[in-house]
Amino acid sequence: MTTSTEWFDRARAVIPGGVNSPVRAFGSVGGTPPFSVKGEGAWLIDVDGNRRVDFICGWGPLLLGHSHPEVVDVVQQTAADLMCPGGSTPGEVELAEAVVARLKAVNPDAIDEVRLVSTGTEATMTAIRLARGVTGRDLVIKFSGCYHGHSDGLLAAAGSGLATLALPGSAGVPEPITSQTIVLPYNDLDAVRAAFNEYEGRIASVIVEASAANMGVVPPLPGYNRALAEICHADGALLICDEVLTGFRTGPAGWWGREQEDPERGNWTPDIFTFGKVIGGGMPVAGIGARREVMEHLAPNGPVYQGGTLSGNPVAVAAGIATMRLADDAVYAHLDAAADRVIGAVKREFDRVGVPVAVQRVRNLFSFAMGDGAALGWSGVDEFGSPAPVNEDEVKRQEGWRYPAFFHAMLDAGVNLPPSVFEAWFLSSAHDDEALSHFEATLPAAAEAAAAATA
Repeated sequence: MTTSTEWFDRARAVIPGGVNSPVRAFGSVGGTPPFSVKGEGAWLIDVDGNRRVDFICGWGPLLLGHSHPEVVDVVQQTAADLMCPGGSTPGEVELAEAVVARLKAVNPDAIDEVRLVSTGTEATMTAIRLARGVTGRDLVIKFSGCYHGHSDGLLAAAGSGLATLALPGSAGVPEPITSQTIVLPYNDLDAVRAAFNEYEGRIASVIVEASAANMGVVPPLPGYNRALAEICHADGALLICDEVLTGFRTGPAGWWGREQEDPERGNWTPDIFTFGKVIGGGMPVAGIGARREVMEHLAPNGPVYQGGTLSGNPVAVAAGIATMRLADDAVYAHLDAAADRVIGAVKREFDRVGVPVAVQRVRNLFSFAMGDGAALGWSGVDEFGSPAPVNEDEVKRQEGWRYPAFFHAMLDAGVNLPPSVFEAWFLSSAHDDEALSHFEATLPAAAEAAAAATA
């Protein structure tokens, strides 16, 4: 039997670092990454025969779990009929209609049209180009620790992948490109106002994750997103709400939709949305959505060019349509309840071993920051009343050196966690009592391993 170690050796001979996305290399936790061969609901099985409860879920798209039978069926049926026509298909229209309908159910004026692409990076890259085309301006504001894909202008201070590798940006990105991006601390409205004062009339857009989820989860402070929209619109700039991770995972209309349910957070609408992950159901699909007057700037109707042979691929959109159709209120209720159970178990065990932990959460999307938040200078508060970080600088102060011991104790006991303390945890509707009970049984020893770790 070929092992994960053997596969990793083979991979490093022909793939840079042995991986096709950096976090997979286990750089921040050490060890050999498992090579998966099968997914079953809440479980992943690797080439070594290990069966583990999965808390990555494909980094978000597997809202229904691995290989959901109905999703698999439509993918197989579609592939048998049509794989890559290089032209239009009914499925891409149906997926766009499903996305639009979910947001219009919250606010009929939020969105009219969607352009499908293949990746979240394409979506955010196109959204930036669109905002510049609409406004005739060049400058873009992003926030330290927020990740919006790996296009050149958005890699500065870009969150989990780069934080894990301790890189401030990326080689190969020309300075004239990055000079068009203004990087500000997250959750700091004074910094945003100061930037707009300094560059009045020159900022095309602010791009922000609906909730930051690439430095671990860091929720926006109440009213933060609404204030961003107000600041942008007062200066003629556009607000881009990046829901690639949170969209249709944290709720039927994403985190934007959830905030509209809260008087303290709601009453705001971005100018452009970006989507991904869940709308592909495990296949490569993403999208850009906005009101018609904004979207009509895209070619062929307008001067802002975007195109792609695989955009709206029939097999991929079939998975997305099935996932969106099956993701009903019962699915979201199950996800939220499962998140309550996981968070409560982690909190209890870390309290037991004397390691303070902050719970960072937006509904069923969550992460944990380890350490004495008061001593570390965290300025937020979590749902348990414990100090919590509110931006990347505060997140990086945590006792992240405890995480590798915790991670490997869980991995060895049959739980697949994100291989970085700077990543969010993901659940699915397939995380049933068997899966969650297995998780709970592994926690005591793993918490003790974290408590015994040394810097």
